Order: sequence, then structure tokens, then C-alpha cells
Amino acid sequence: MRSSRAEGSLRRRYDIVKRGFDAAGASVALVLLSPLIAATAIAVLISFGRPLLFVQPRPGREGRVFYLRKFRSMRPIDPKRGWLTDEQRLTRFGKILRSTSLDELPSLWNVLRGDMSFVGPRPLLVEYLDHYTVEQSRRHEVRPGITGLAQISGRNTVDWEDRFALDVRYVDSRRLALDARILIATVRAVLIREGINAEDHATMRKFSRDT
Repeated sequence: MRSSRAEGSLRRRYDIVKRGFDAAGASVALVLLSPLIAATAIAVLISFGRPLLFVQPRPGREGRVFYLRKFRSMRPIDPKRGWLTDEQRLTRFGKILRSTSLDELPSLWNVLRGDMSFVGPRPLLVEYLDHYTVEQSRRHEVRPGITGLAQISGRNTVDWEDRFALDVRYVDSRRLALDARILIATVRAVLIREGINAEDHATMRKFSRDT
């Protein structure tokens, strides 16, 4: 059995290598995907107008708050038009953005900055921090990811308790081989548009201790 010191050394080396991969990968992706990013931005502008981006504070590693960037996929809240719930605000075009994960493209900037990683627990709402158990809060021991173990296990169809259990499992078993497997499985999930919505819900139900 490895000593805790050896295990800690392996984790530190893994973190350094992974951060290098994230920075290099995000830089290359932003350049190679720039035509797709530009085309998506134009489509969002035509469909929703300005602003193009959805920007929201999310807790990252150790709970430090950063600003997540995604392309907008919903209409603004407008009581007069009946646009109140996610279901009412999510347009057909918005569903396409989400099902293809094109809305996530601006998050590559978060990866380049070091706010996020390609792989890790998804960054959730700041308001959820007070609802986690001690075990669940361990999901913040690593950088949040664009994709993660929970996402390849059903995306938005996984219930909250199972999702958090998968997040903590990733924290405890993270390694480069697992990251590679998650990335490959993510491509498959996006291509077949698997697990986009929770049952009877446009995206994922809000989390609370009563969920």
C-alpha cells in the first residue's frame, strides 16, 4: 500500500501535468474552434440578441468563486410573455445548443485561465454551498470541469445524491487514464445526445437538502 506521502506526491505531479494539459488543450481548442465559436456567436446574436454570453458566479476549487462563461441558450425572464421557468425560456435553438454542448465553448476561456479543467465535477450554483454535507463538499477539492464522471453517467438524468457520490469518487480516483476515458465517453454522449434533460424538466432540477 502506498504511503500517504507517496500518494500526495503522485497527486501533486498529476495536478501539474493535468494543468499543463488543460492550458495547452484550451489554447489549441480556442484557435482551432474559432470559426465554430464565431458562427455560434452570430447564431446566438440573431436568436437572442445581446449579451451573447451567460455569465454567472460559480464556486471552483476550494470553493473560490469564479465567473463561468457560456453562450446564452435561454430567453430573458419576461412575465408579460410568460417566460418564467426554464421550460418556457429554453427555445428550440437553445435546446440544440445544449444538446450539442456548443453553449459550453466559451468555458474554454475558463479552462485557459485556470478556473476550470476539462475534467472534474461540474461547477454548480453558489447557493448550493450551504446545502452540501461534509462528504459532498469534497467535490471542491479539485478544479471543476467542463465534463466529469457524473456527466458520462447520465448527464442531467442522474439524481443529486448519485451525482455527488460520483463527483467524490472522481476526486478519490482521479488520474490521467480516467480523465482520458471521461473525455472519450463525453464525445460519445454528445454525439448521441444522451441524458440532456432530467425527467419532466428542461435541464436539471434545482438542488436543496429536500431534493
